[in-house]
Amino acid sequence: MSSEVTTPTTTAVADFWFDPTCPWAWMTSRWISEVEKVRDVTVRWHVMSLSVLNEGRDELSEEYKKGLAEGWGPVRVIIAAQQRHGEEYVKQLYDAVGTRIHPQGRRKEEGLKPLVVEALAEVGLPADLIEVWDNTPGDDVDVALRASHSEGITQVGEDVGTPIVAFNGTAFFGPVITPAPKGEEAGKLWDGAVLVAGYPGFYEIKRTRTQGPIFD
Repeated sequence: MSSEVTTPTTTAVADFWFDPTCPWAWMTSRWISEVEKVRDVTVRWHVMSLSVLNEGRDELSEEYKKGLAEGWGPVRVIIAAQQRHGEEYVKQLYDAVGTRIHPQGRRKEEGLKPLVVEALAEVGLPADLIEVWDNTPGDDVDVALRASHSEGITQVGEDVGTPIVAFNGTAFFGPVITPAPKGEEAGKLWDGAVLVAGYPGFYEIKRTRTQGPIFD
């Protein structure tokens, strides 16, 4: 019997949960988008929310709380687009919003709302979707947002954040990477992630980050 280890190269479906304001989720999303080009993988995109995750956490800084308050808007708009116009707009709107927030770095000066308005126009969605920005808790958009968030976070636990990636039904926070690998390098990282996800007792690998996101 051969002792050679076979590295998995294909999988049917991956699930990816993101908050569009998170730079690390953005980095991971660029990687997994590249994986779709070099592996037989279809990614299903889902919204989660750092604003939901951090509700009631008083120990957070005032600056971070301010960002979380603003962060409700983009995820509500993406959920509303999904409900009214179809699943395909989740990724399209994420790409359009995320590009403005992260590589273009426009959030600090302009705020999130103008960027989302631009993104709606870019992907061809009605401008009136922005009306859900200030929805009240308990309406259909917020119920759907919380359900999407819960679907991801219950698979990994409350002590993590975004992104969440499920490999063949096993979900992890991360991987946290910078810069996002391209081509076959992206595929090899995917192979490794699928490999460790296939071991039932595998939970965590971690080290301190020494650099911020590299947008390219």
